[in-house]
Amino acid sequence: MKKLGFGFMRLPQNSEDVTDINYEELNRMVDTFMERGFNYFDTGYHYHAGASEEAIRKSLVERYPRESFILADKIPLYALPKQEELEPIFQEQLERCGVEYFDYYLMHNICKFSEKAFTEVDSFTFVKEKLEEGKIRHMGISYHDTAQMLDDLLTQHPEIEFVQLQINYYDWENDSVQARKCYQVCQKHDKPVIVMEPVKGGTLVNLSDEADKLMKEYDSEASIASWAIRYCASLDDVMMVLSGMTDYQQLDDNTTFMDNFKPINDTEEEIIEQVVEILKRQITVDCTKCNYCIDYCPKNINIPKLFDLYNTEMFTKPVGFSAQGQYYRTYAKQEGVGIASECIECGACKEKCPQHLNIPEYLKEVAKTFEISRYGFK
Repeated sequence: MKKLGFGFMRLPQNSEDVTDINYEELNRMVDTFMERGFNYFDTGYHYHAGASEEAIRKSLVERYPRESFILADKIPLYALPKQEELEPIFQEQLERCGVEYFDYYLMHNICKFSEKAFTEVDSFTFVKEKLEEGKIRHMGISYHDTAQMLDDLLTQHPEIEFVQLQINYYDWENDSVQARKCYQVCQKHDKPVIVMEPVKGGTLVNLSDEADKLMKEYDSEASIASWAIRYCASLDDVMMVLSGMTDYQQLDDNTTFMDNFKPINDTEEEIIEQVVEILKRQITVDCTKCNYCIDYCPKNINIPKLFDLYNTEMFTKPVGFSAQGQYYRTYAKQEGVGIASECIECGACKEKCPQHLNIPEYLKEVAKTFEISRYGFK
């Protein structure tokens, strides 16, 4: 396998509706991906409100022989399914994707919050049974918690074959994400690693002028995204780096530099370290736009969208007219959406956040930045 995987988490859309997939664009992307010798695809039960698995069927499974691609899917432990719900969910996933088996099957978003889904529910045994039945070829986990918990888990469950981790150069030494420490735990247990969030939800693509200049002065031809993805692919024991590509240009760029993959060298490593120091001064909210929080917000606040606007506002610090402020006003006028000041601090979003962000507190800052009062905006 080539080391770049196609993550079906941020697909091209025709509208704001996450289920309204742009299949003309997606089919073109899948075709190029396959033509260039890449064949690993990753989806999830709740991605695009369930439309991601259907997109796999329509854009890939119905158009290519099953043996020509590798498919990964995940059982949504973060939704805390009951024992009797595991089989129906699995069968629904097979049906949505239009396949008889998954090559890689993950227990999704294992963390302290989802612990009940594998302590009070025997989900490990369920997945092992599917392995024995030939319904999956390899079992693993996607993980969002401390290195110590991961060490304990891999000790208790040696049957885990691989681990999917959030790794990127910004989070490598992050105390909350613990990317390096978790990666080293996987090495200790001899488990290959699949990388998710290599560009941190786009944060490591849209850099400030200062950071962008450092990279462009060294290599004017290389895209900013290539630095982040190559960084992860250069790590020992990383078997795959996932990229949630949303348009053809991103896919064309990623497959080009990963087809002729060159590991990060010492000079590039030093530049990345300088970029990290710049980012630490500029990123306000470490949101990766995974969208896990959205489904659980009783006020229907699009938290990642508002954090994206807020981060951009903090990056650019506009004087006078604010494009982000204008977009916020437009967003707030949409029917059925919640704005930052409507947060009731119920904490549901905090429990679901893989980054362990104090979302209600950040939403207060968003409200201060973009709102004057409940009904007025600056």
